[in-house]
Amino acid sequence: MRTITRRDAMVLGGAAVAALAISPAIAAETKDAKSVLAEFTGGKSASEGKITLEMPEIAENGNTVPLSISVDSPMTADNHVKRVIIVAEGNPRPEVITFNFSPKSGVAEASTRMRLAKTQNVVAVAELSDGSFHMTKRQVKVTIGGCGG
Repeated sequence: MRTITRRDAMVLGGAAVAALAISPAIAAETKDAKSVLAEFTGGKSASEGKITLEMPEIAENGNTVPLSISVDSPMTADNHVKRVIIVAEGNPRPEVITFNFSPKSGVAEASTRMRLAKTQNVVAVAELSDGSFHMTKRQVKVTIGGCGG
């Protein structure tokens, strides 16, 4: 049987205090998909169209699921895509990534990989320079979850 020294007690106590201090901050950060999208759009509704989200219908491994987005836009100073958010509705932290664009981007296209915890909808919403929002949604079936599932 090991005796706990004063130093051990101080280290354990400090770790416990740090964990308690961090836990509420982490809990406060966690939002559901609906609130993430409402914050992104400022409560405005998004219409269907203009945005294409390419993802596999079935992801054998949720740890690395490819996605590509493109938005139909001339990308001029008067008419361009400002940003696009990707949200995974069933993930513990639904906001996956936000891509920022400008007229100098030339095209509003991006690709990346993401983790999916389980079978779920992935939503892409684009904000245009005129203040409008456009969205699309894809369901991806996940056979092995990538967020601890």
